[in-house]
Amino acid sequence: MIVALLDAGPMIALFDGMDKHHVHFRDLVTQPNLPWRLHTTWPCVTEATHMLGDRERLALLRWIGAGAVQIYPFGTEDLMDMVDRMAAYTDARSEMDLADASLYWVAHETGVRQILTLDVRDFSRYRLPDGRTFEIL
Repeated sequence: MIVALLDAGPMIALFDGMDKHHVHFRDLVTQPNLPWRLHTTWPCVTEATHMLGDRERLALLRWIGAGAVQIYPFGTEDLMDMVDRMAAYTDARSEMDLADASLYWVAHETGVRQILTLDVRDFSRYRLPDGRTFEIL
């Protein structure tokens, strides 16, 4: 089983048939010989649903509701860790948004470093506290 984090971009691509990454992510997560256990956060879901049309948004939410993706919970007390990461990775070149910070936090909490994302530039520069990098799928 492949355990991976799921960012908003691939969620959008999975449910928007016109997205240029649709086929790639659809084929990746539907391979019968490679079962997936996907984890995401509510900030990523919110970002994805904001970008999708009505029909696609509802399909994504139904998919999540059916258990295809696990929503990793965090509490208000965890926000300070996320804010610290956002401050550390925000500079003149780019910024870490809350969705990315929440996935970073999940990776730190769980040890899961494999991630489905389109934000290759950002997740390539993020380093977990022990120096490990994300494995972008």
